[in-house]
Amino acid sequence: MALEKIEEKEHYTYADYFEWDEDVRAEIINGAVYMMSPPLTIHQRIAGRLYTKLFNFLEGKTCEAFIAPFGVRLFPKEDKSDNTIVEPDIVVVCDPSKIDERGCNGAPDLVIEILSPPDREKDRLFKFNLYLEAKIREHWVVFPENKEIEVNIFENGHYIHNIYGVSTPDANKNKLTQEIIPVTVLPGLEIDTKDIFK
Repeated sequence: MALEKIEEKEHYTYADYFEWDEDVRAEIINGAVYMMSPPLTIHQRIAGRLYTKLFNFLEGKTCEAFIAPFGVRLFPKEDKSDNTIVEPDIVVVCDPSKIDERGCNGAPDLVIEILSPPDREKDRLFKFNLYLEAKIREHWVVFPENKEIEVNIFENGHYIHNIYGVSTPDANKNKLTQEIIPVTVLPGLEIDTKDIFK
């Protein structure tokens, strides 16, 4: 079903999402539809660099990286009545049984959201809480304008977070912990923020 033909409803589920055409870019959060804006150039550059690092590291391994658009059903139900389907910018899934032809069914191991002005509130607040509820092991929030990445690690029911970024002479040294991000869910992989924000 094309975007202009989506019936207006008060509550949407995966059954609705399943019927939409592939070119429809929208998320369903607690039954409400959120149309997705076209990303900015800087967003796409950062996404491409991060995805390339993950893809190259995972070549030949069980875990797999996916870049948006890629649907994630955080709380899937067999009858398709689940009402939260998100499209993070990048996900890593280490359980192949969660993947089908439409995306991921269940919590990915790593989720990366790159903030864009039109979607900032949704990505920063709504989706952060959903990822916490779904117990996603590692969640990154990328701030392109600040050249910073907030890394949230799920531990004992909440997220422990650190800020990583490119150090500059005028940067608040207490704000950035370091430039190199160890990817907790992918032991052996470290990502240099200078490579991401160059």
